[in-house]
Amino acid sequence: MTTAFAPSPRARRRRIVNRLAELAATFAALLAVVVLAVVFLSVFKRGLEAMNLDFFTKTPAVFGEEGGGIAQAFVGSLVIVGLATLMVIPVGVAVAVYVAEFAGPNMARAVRLALDVLNGLPSIVIGIFIFAAIVVTHQQSAFAGSLALAIIMLPLVARSTQEVLALIPESLRSAALALGSTRRQLVFRVLLPAAVGGILTGTILAVARAAGETAPLLFTTALAGQLVNTNPREPLQSVPLAIFQLSESPDPNDHAKAWAAAAVLMTFVLVVSLAARVLLARNRRKLAR
Repeated sequence: MTTAFAPSPRARRRRIVNRLAELAATFAALLAVVVLAVVFLSVFKRGLEAMNLDFFTKTPAVFGEEGGGIAQAFVGSLVIVGLATLMVIPVGVAVAVYVAEFAGPNMARAVRLALDVLNGLPSIVIGIFIFAAIVVTHQQSAFAGSLALAIIMLPLVARSTQEVLALIPESLRSAALALGSTRRQLVFRVLLPAAVGGILTGTILAVARAAGETAPLLFTTALAGQLVNTNPREPLQSVPLAIFQLSESPDPNDHAKAWAAAAVLMTFVLVVSLAARVLLARNRRKLAR
């Protein structure tokens, strides 16, 4: 006899479909993790033989010699990405503050759309743009490469800062204005200190993306020497370019160095991305409290 509490056939079907959807989503998530693990372990295994102290501290060996490293690429990447970060942080934060605090609804939507479109542009298009705007009339340089990377990083920094500013309670703004604060004081003394975690998170994610970009650097700072150099007015070597050039070499030792450089770059991106996620979760809990 059917009781009033017995599930109907429709309810049973919905439960089964729900369970199947959960299993499919779990399988897809595990598949993504497995693919990442396979790629990372494969790259790391191929480059392990070339990873030694010389790989990180020495420049490429001259013709006929063995060993050497890509120290100039690590230093060049540090200079290029660091300079791009210094360029993009003030601009990205200023854009986010304008959209969140000063722009009208229509203008805010237009700026957000522009940032989304810019984020979706292929990096090679940005590289060609900087090539036509700067390199053609001057020369290749680390500064030009940094400018291209800064354009790529801008949407990430601006949108992440906007999201964090949106999480700040309206009561905090109202309290600051009620105490006589001006809009400038509200931004610099209340909003930005509260959003510093989100700004840092967006910057870290942007650095992780910029560190692996190759196409813009091919047009802006590819004609670099093999010595360690920190002058941003000259072309500098970078890790993505070193991977590209070493993979094109007929020497198997260079191929091993390319795999090693790729493993280092992947490890950096993985660690930085995890750190950004931890900071973002911590900042959201802080704002929620």
